[in-house]
Amino acid sequence: MHPDTDRPCLTRAWRETRGELHGWLRHRLDGDAEADDLLQEVFLRALRQGDAFCALDNPRAWLFQVARNALTDRLRARRPQGELREDLAAVESETPAPVDLLSQCLPRVLGELAAADRLAIELCDIAGLPQQALADRLGISLSGAKSRLQRARQRLRARLVEGCQVCFDDDGQVAGFVPRAPLE
Repeated sequence: MHPDTDRPCLTRAWRETRGELHGWLRHRLDGDAEADDLLQEVFLRALRQGDAFCALDNPRAWLFQVARNALTDRLRARRPQGELREDLAAVESETPAPVDLLSQCLPRVLGELAAADRLAIELCDIAGLPQQALADRLGISLSGAKSRLQRARQRLRARLVEGCQVCFDDDGQVAGFVPRAPLE
């Protein structure tokens, strides 16, 4: 594709703006060669816009914005990246918090829940989907899905307490439990 025949709007905007862009880039970089490289990158980005470039209200402003972004990326890449000191390495806890270990009980207890409760927990709490996805899947209202999820969470908690003998501290945090082997 040749820009002179396919997109005269791009050729005209480039001809009118190129010198000004080059000067602006040269002033902010270490020389002509680097400015030329970025200028070429800006032109290629404009060329990739295709017909959308011709629909721009202010092609000059667009070209300068692209040049600013390219310059920012270039300068950011130059910034020296120091290595972290070894004494900053994360200290691993020897014993994870009981709540982190509770996931050992989850597969078995989830398997013991009713299918509707399991679906609600798996979609919203494990897969991280919004409650609206549960509502859509079940063909119910959003408030109905919220209620269903809340009840499923209560039943899950009750099963964890009963089945894994979860105990809580004074603040309501998991203090301990008895692991159960997963269902096979």
